[in-house]
Amino acid sequence: MEHISQVFSQVFPPVFWLIPIASVCALAMAWCFFKSMMKAEEGTPRMVEIAEYVRRGAMAYLKQQYKIVLMVFAILAIVFAIMAYGFNAQNEWVPFAFLTGGFFSGLAGFFGMKTATCASARTANAARKGLNNGLKIAFRSGAVMGLVVVGLGLLDIALWFIVLTWFYSDKMTTSEMLITITTTMLTFGMGASTQALFARVGGGIYTKAADVGADLVGKVEANIPEDDPRNPATIADNVGDNVGDVAGMGADLYESYCGSILSTAALGATAFAASSGDMQMRAVIAPMLIAAVGVFLSLFGIFLVRTKEGATMKDLLHALGLGTNTAAVLIAAVSFLILYFLGLENWLGVSFSVIAGLAAGVVIGQATEYYTSQSYTPTKAISEASQTGSATVIIKGIGTGMISTCIPVLSISVAIMLSYLCANGFDMSMSALSIQHGLYGIGIAAVGMLSTLGITLATDAYGPIADNAGGNAEMSELGAEVRHRTDALDALGNTTAATGKGFAIGSAALTALALLASYIEEIKIAMARVGVQMTNVAGETIDATKATIPDFMNFFQVNLMNPKVLVGAFIGAMAAFLFCGLTMGAVGRAAGKMVEEVRRQFREIKGILEGTGTPDYGRCVEISTQSAQHEMIIPSLLAIIIPVVVGLLLGVAGVLGLLVGGLAAGFTLAVFMSNAGGAWDNAKKYVEEGNFGGKGSNSHKATIVGDTVGDPFKDTSGPSLNILIKLMSMVSIVMAGLTVACL
Repeated sequence: MEHISQVFSQVFPPVFWLIPIASVCALAMAWCFFKSMMKAEEGTPRMVEIAEYVRRGAMAYLKQQYKIVLMVFAILAIVFAIMAYGFNAQNEWVPFAFLTGGFFSGLAGFFGMKTATCASARTANAARKGLNNGLKIAFRSGAVMGLVVVGLGLLDIALWFIVLTWFYSDKMTTSEMLITITTTMLTFGMGASTQALFARVGGGIYTKAADVGADLVGKVEANIPEDDPRNPATIADNVGDNVGDVAGMGADLYESYCGSILSTAALGATAFAASSGDMQMRAVIAPMLIAAVGVFLSLFGIFLVRTKEGATMKDLLHALGLGTNTAAVLIAAVSFLILYFLGLENWLGVSFSVIAGLAAGVVIGQATEYYTSQSYTPTKAISEASQTGSATVIIKGIGTGMISTCIPVLSISVAIMLSYLCANGFDMSMSALSIQHGLYGIGIAAVGMLSTLGITLATDAYGPIADNAGGNAEMSELGAEVRHRTDALDALGNTTAATGKGFAIGSAALTALALLASYIEEIKIAMARVGVQMTNVAGETIDATKATIPDFMNFFQVNLMNPKVLVGAFIGAMAAFLFCGLTMGAVGRAAGKMVEEVRRQFREIKGILEGTGTPDYGRCVEISTQSAQHEMIIPSLLAIIIPVVVGLLLGVAGVLGLLVGGLAAGFTLAVFMSNAGGAWDNAKKYVEEGNFGGKGSNSHKATIVGDTVGDPFKDTSGPSLNILIKLMSMVSIVMAGLTVACL
């Protein structure tokens, strides 16, 4: 105990303890919001019955998914253990860090989904009293997801940092210890990424199989309303909203959140390794402290969200924007204070790097809202195209999605350049120190973008809760006024979900770039571990751990004239399209089975369409579950296999090309698919509001077809891509020892 106390007092500055305190506060407030929601009335017996159907289906799916994920994790943990203990190609903590990352990621998704499935009926019931009542319950329930993600993320980071510091403190110098600890902690990001990919892909296939089946047969062929209880797929559709957009998104952003903090800490440990005093430690904990303060400011923003009765879509967007934008402005101001009091070198420039990331997140969110909300011209134009049929709806939606990539790509590009230059004092000499400090700036920009995740994710998780509330209101026949309120909340949820996906994709781009730099540091450590020597720019043999980034690039010939780099880049770009093709095909096959089942029930179960027969909801839930479990395996495993194979065949240069190609193509493709899908969805909503013929018209049917095409775009393939580009980076980092051993 004396040794532990001495280590803590010598190594950890007192401000470090704000990190675990923030995590506990986030989890405590999540629990308070959950208990408050559970105290609200769930409504009529019919509302309770429908909500129970959805809860049972969601938990049954999650149970099956976790069985498959557990088997994959067990196999990978054994492989990592053999590499660590058998061949000394990895740090001995890697297998354990990998497992905890996956565990906490899955736990975040589970808690969020449990809350969402309990909140939907209560939101519908609250909407019977007023719009603000429904908004409050839905948003506070979504906040549980956001707070659980940041709380568990900071808790995982703080615990590993404490444990590894205690273990290594008497085995190496402080500088060596911090580099070893931060690169080791990066590996639990692979566990989080792997779990997130299974959750996103599996949940996306599940929800879109049910959604497409419900829409094509129910709305188009049988001409019955959305969420009509006569539709056999409607319960599976509501279950899918939770397993895909809540559990999947929670696991996804948990991984982004932890990845950005850990990669920035690793870059800080390297960039400030030669600095005097405890500057290196300050650089390591700076991203953790910014994230910790972001927790408290997110809570403040959550309490600002409220609206008035009869609010328009713009009023509702303003209500959510007030909370998220206030939190963003405050974290920008507080970041200056944090970095100033830490006494970080060039604290002012690094603070502006944080703002660059925050600003990029805000711009991407606003651009996504513009291209996907029915309040603006692009989505209205897609609705207008429905007057000439479904083909023009699809053409217009694809064009809109492609155009929508410009602002996010330019925003991220500007953020990268500004954060790099601000952090290194606008030094363009490309010296080793200049590059390291610039990369630290890019990493901390990603942390800035994700620092208010507690409230940003709340606006995203709110979406499926509002959607399910609308479904419950329709199936429970609550009346036109209640359905009008839930439709307003649902339409807002479509826009916030699209904005959340854009935000997640943007943060993935910055995080993946920071992980790219972290991969170089992991390769250097792996070379030292296996005893591989390298030469510097002057041709002198040096210790790999002392090599600079220019030395590294020269030694491995990482340049555009090296065919290994070019081939790697092509494979990375191809991987993004291959992944989308596989997931789109999976949705198509699963949806085909659902369409046949819904048609069979309409044909064979007498009285369904008349309302006298009861559909077999359970069979549709079973089809979605089985299809998702079967179809998610190959796309998910490819994301793990491709970096390993490229590393073995093309070496370090090929892997760097792979990561760059995957990042560039994956980011752009993800924005296109998510925005096109969101625009198609809200174009349908705009017609349903009474425009261009309203519900049941030919224009409505045309927009339903567009929405059906857009569903796997925005809820399966598009959002899964941001996990793909981060997972390939994480796998490359974890497998760095194997890549080096094959040199």
